[in-house]
Amino acid sequence: MLRRLRDERRISREKLAFAAGVSSSYITHLEGGDRDHPTRAVVDALIRYLDRISPLGDAERRHLFDLAGLAEDRFPGVEELRAQISDDMRNGLAVHEPNAACYLDTRWNILSCNDSYARAFSGLVDDGNMLRWFFGNELSTRVMVEWEREAAMTVDWLRGLIGQSGDTEWAAELLAELGEYPEFRRMWAAGGTTYGRDSPHMHLRDPDSGDCFSLDVQMFRVDSGNHPGRIQFFLGIRTPCLDPAGSAASVSGVDHCR
Repeated sequence: MLRRLRDERRISREKLAFAAGVSSSYITHLEGGDRDHPTRAVVDALIRYLDRISPLGDAERRHLFDLAGLAEDRFPGVEELRAQISDDMRNGLAVHEPNAACYLDTRWNILSCNDSYARAFSGLVDDGNMLRWFFGNELSTRVMVEWEREAAMTVDWLRGLIGQSGDTEWAAELLAELGEYPEFRRMWAAGGTTYGRDSPHMHLRDPDSGDCFSLDVQMFRVDSGNHPGRIQFFLGIRTPCLDPAGSAASVSGVDHCR
């Protein structure tokens, strides 16, 4: 990979080595595959010089870091991740109507969603963050039929996502904010960890009418050249509300979701 990028830019090993602060023999060993993984500082220097001669694509930049065994250790900001949601991705959200569809980051910030998602989770888009909505917006207790279960699972999922991240500064800031809520502190102190849902069924109610419905939830990680693994895609297939035995309720109403 390095040799190809260098040859495409007609750069000698000596020039690239000088720019990166290493020896030309080091570049030779890297290109020959007989050198241990380079440090982040070396890869950053190689990319800066290659990029100055001719800009690298996002995929090329990521591939160099992947080959060096270096995962992204900085958590991107919300606006950076929102910029990764292309027009085609946003248009695709509308295709899923009337099912709820949304892009979220792994801190549970809403990046982009369709109208059905905004209607299903009343008040969430304005709050901007799933956990902030759970613990700081009373609408969440009216929308989520199994509020305790869903809130605790999302807290446990956050713990797992923090463990996957090299940069934990964002986690400290988010935990400080959420720590203002007693219910969050209680669930966090329980120490649970999860990496997904134990059941696809999410039971909700319309806060105005009280009508109950279910979402069959699927979650996917979205690949990205700039920020791999930092974006999630939520798809909730709307289904009839299920009673505790798992069968469809015969009539609509809150009691049939309990």
